[in-house]
Amino acid sequence: MHSNCIFCQICAEKTETEFLFENETLVVFRDINPHAPVHLLVVPRKHIRSINDLVDDDRGIISELISVAQSMAVSQGIHKSGYKLLFNVEKGGGQVIFHLHLHLIGGWA
Repeated sequence: MHSNCIFCQICAEKTETEFLFENETLVVFRDINPHAPVHLLVVPRKHIRSINDLVDDDRGIISELISVAQSMAVSQGIHKSGYKLLFNVEKGGGQVIFHLHLHLIGGWA
């Protein structure tokens, strides 16, 4: 855990964040600044700074992030109407928190 990383603190349950899903590898919670009716963050427990910092051993994590996001879209009732999966990479790509995370965004009418 990186002590100054808010997502590491959330994953370690050092905040009051409500998890919608969790397992050994990742957690899912609502974005505090949502850009849609449904805006969830799928976050690996392992601190990976960004997509640019992935190594071969992380391939399973990426697969699981996407698989869990798909399941969360079903549980949130947006799988049929449509949704976005988004990784922001580095400052120029919109990344603000430097702990890898996947945005699940949808729920528009």
